[in-house]
Amino acid sequence: MKYFILFFILIIITGCSAVRTQLTNEEVIILGNQIHERVLTVDTHCDTPMRLPALNIGIRNTNGCVDLPRMAEGGLDAEFFAAFVGQGARTPEANEKVIKRTFDIITNIHNAAKQYSSMAEVACTPADAYRIEKTGKRAMFIGIENGYALGKDITLVKKYFDLGARYITLCHSRNNDICDSSTDSLEHNGLSAFGKEVVAEMNKTGIMIDVSHMSDKSFYDVIKYSKTPVFASHSCARAMRDNKRNLTDDMLLKLKENGGVIQMCILSDYVKLDPTAEKRNAEMKTLTDKYGDRRNIAPEKRDEYNAARAEIMKKYPQAKAYVKDAVDHIDHIVRLIGIDYVGIGTDFDGGGGLADCKDVSEMKNITYELVRRGYSEDEIRKIWGGNVMRVLNKVLDYAKAK
Repeated sequence: MKYFILFFILIIITGCSAVRTQLTNEEVIILGNQIHERVLTVDTHCDTPMRLPALNIGIRNTNGCVDLPRMAEGGLDAEFFAAFVGQGARTPEANEKVIKRTFDIITNIHNAAKQYSSMAEVACTPADAYRIEKTGKRAMFIGIENGYALGKDITLVKKYFDLGARYITLCHSRNNDICDSSTDSLEHNGLSAFGKEVVAEMNKTGIMIDVSHMSDKSFYDVIKYSKTPVFASHSCARAMRDNKRNLTDDMLLKLKENGGVIQMCILSDYVKLDPTAEKRNAEMKTLTDKYGDRRNIAPEKRDEYNAARAEIMKKYPQAKAYVKDAVDHIDHIVRLIGIDYVGIGTDFDGGGGLADCKDVSEMKNITYELVRRGYSEDEIRKIWGGNVMRVLNKVLDYAKAK
């Protein structure tokens, strides 16, 4: 009888966002589990494909952040697996190599889905995700992180789309031929001429434009030129954490006008200031200047790099933020632009992770915190997947109508 009464009360709470009843921790867990099971849960960014094909995603691993068993444990229905390519030289020879690398990573994602077809399927549309969810399997979407993967070949947009890619992050930590990065010096003053062509082609093809990592001017240019809603696959609110990777309040307001969505990232340094961050980041930059992007280091230099990096981390250990700190960003975004424009993009296996959400098996902790703060089931459904699926549908519909 106790649990029947509790269940009845929780049903009332679930359907009414105005109700902000203080729940006990037991009630939060019960309601959180029920909601988490009922809604489509989508994470829009992980860098796990960097570990393929060596990583066996069909078994529960003790390192890394994402595999299919832990997705099931954490109740994550869909994951955007990013084909990441670190920025390198912008020459025909380098472009040829990075394009091949991108095709190889996408092939690895498809092969993993085929190898574990009883556990997962590649998804290309929101309808796919909802259908796959009903089967109890995991949906594997594909994204591309860094428009460097295009080189200067506009025809690759359609080729990547045909292979299942549903977003492209236009740049990464350094400028490319498309636009300026938020963490590099000014070069194009926003989108380049080629970048404007890329935006138009992505609109025409049906690929979401990811504005994470872009400079502020690049962001505003995308908002100006895109005919479809855009999204930030893994970014936070700069008002809550003053980091160039995060979006300012004005950018968030422009994102709302565009009809897009920001996917709250759980990379700790984007979430909350770490007192040791400035000194650690300065030494890490020196390391990067010497070896290049850590994800593209030559095999013969990797041990040397890892030892130097471990020494820096020992000297300046990182103080991780918590789920409550990340949800503070969601609260801010919701207060500023509303519940329809925020989602979740962890950046797992690319630096993402919190003290109490270290890998994909702990994703329910985010739902528990949302419940604890009084978000309704309908609101949580939008945050966990509804908003980004709306954007993807609009992008695909626009392309179909062209």
